Amino acid sequence: MSYGSDFVLTLFTNDPDLARAGNAAGINRIGLDLERMGKEHRQDAKKAWISDHQMHELEAIRDQLTESALFTRINPIHAGSRDEINYLIDQGVTVLMLPMFRTLKEAATFIELVDGRAFVSLLVETAAAAIRLREVVKLPGIGEIHFGLNDMYLDMKLSNHFEVLTSGFLDRLTDIASEAGVPYGFAGIGRLNDSRLPIPSDLIYAQYPRLSATRALVARVFYTPDFRALNLTHEVNTARAKLDQWHQAGADQQTAALTLLRTKVTEWAV
Repeated sequence: MSYGSDFVLTLFTNDPDLARAGNAAGINRIGLDLERMGKEHRQDAKKAWISDHQMHELEAIRDQLTESALFTRINPIHAGSRDEINYLIDQGVTVLMLPMFRTLKEAATFIELVDGRAFVSLLVETAAAAIRLREVVKLPGIGEIHFGLNDMYLDMKLSNHFEVLTSGFLDRLTDIASEAGVPYGFAGIGRLNDSRLPIPSDLIYAQYPRLSATRALVARVFYTPDFRALNLTHEVNTARAKLDQWHQAGADQQTAALTLLRTKVTEWAV
């Protein structure tokens, strides 16, 4: 096995055909994004995709998966969290992600409600969660940390999500997770050589091994506008090969990629 082949990819979809293609392509986790609470308030729907996935669609996705784990991002902790989590686990979800938590208590409540019945993924995407990360990673029962750059840059009132990645702030957060022995990932990846992307995806790929991250979301741009026009298996394998290539490239080349990325982001943001 290698860094690229072991890299964990997660796909949000409510389309059974895409779920089936993703399963065949070797995407590790596939499922719904049920997060809705507060999302329209904090995100501009013109700039950010807001999921319309529904719980009843889970069965159709589950039926397509023979290799991939069934995944769901839930709502932030609220009065109905226990029922939401119990329902999803009863439907066969094996990986649950908690978004938009700010306090240690919220993260601990989530872990308690899951109660060892599913893999726990904590989505660190608020300034408060980031500041409290040293305590968060000490909670027993954490499976992984995922750093969400879109909401984090909004919460921190930065210019764009790339600023979180290139400023050194994410480096400090990943150091904390690494020291605690908690696996982590960040953001999402697009396809290589996609001319629609404002920043070359190759430079983003280089940041995963540089930061010793082992997982990422599959960004919507990876499979749009029509995944049926793609050889999804080839695209996923190409992504894994590129991640492996950057891993083998070593620290000097990874740092050079970061320098170039900073330049590209500055030019794009002007």
